[in-house]
Amino acid sequence: MTHDYAYETVKVVLDDGIAWVTLNRPAKRNAISPLVNREMRQVLDELELDEAAGVIVLTGEGEAFSAGMDLKEYFRETEGESALVQARVRRGATDWMWRRLMHYPKPTIAMVNGWCFGGAFTPLVACDLAIAADEATFGLSEINWGIIPAGNVTRAVAQVMNHRDSLYYIMTGETFGGRKAAEMGLVNRSVPLAELRAATEALARTLLSKNPTVLRHAKSAFKFVESLDWDTSEAMLGAMAASAASQDPERGRKRGMTQFLDEKSYRPGLEGYRREG
Repeated sequence: MTHDYAYETVKVVLDDGIAWVTLNRPAKRNAISPLVNREMRQVLDELELDEAAGVIVLTGEGEAFSAGMDLKEYFRETEGESALVQARVRRGATDWMWRRLMHYPKPTIAMVNGWCFGGAFTPLVACDLAIAADEATFGLSEINWGIIPAGNVTRAVAQVMNHRDSLYYIMTGETFGGRKAAEMGLVNRSVPLAELRAATEALARTLLSKNPTVLRHAKSAFKFVESLDWDTSEAMLGAMAASAASQDPERGRKRGMTQFLDEKSYRPGLEGYRREG
């Protein structure tokens, strides 16, 4: 069963386990405004508890993923406001673009269909996985505006791209395409635009086939241990493995061991255990 959520700047369609979340301001190249921030927080809160949503795909309407922050609404129109009001507006962006997305309990995929500039790099990197169109255009153009990539954009870039490439595009403001984004690790892969949705859906269906409890713990574990030393990491992973096993209603480990050792019905590493039956 497919149904729509009703928002002004975000379009949400649930279709057979996949929640297609589309930034919906095509006339503004899906620039991120205070209203987008408010609605995206609501969308993520609702989808977290919606059992019909197993994987979230974030994309943009029309020719852009997102042109970044809406300079007029996000910056110019708040210039006369108090420091507290300005801080609240900025917090509205960070609340969903990296705090919420980075540790979202369901798998997330960024589908970069077109323009992706500045502030859009933050939710792009915060999503677990990303696929771009070859024809997409990426840019850290802040240097051309006389500002730096702030709002954790620089941190997001440093998370996934290497040192030299990060500095090159931050310092020059030059644009690059989907294939270059994949080469640098900003996205997992790049495909022709005509194949983008099908490739993204195929990846989402692969994720939907996995044990959701174990998948949630696996991705969280990776993100937490990235910054830990080896001894602390070992302890953290042991605790998270135990947590996954205790919370898993499928009892996936037991079923997988039974199918592999007793029934000889599947080969780990080459296929997944049978989750049904």
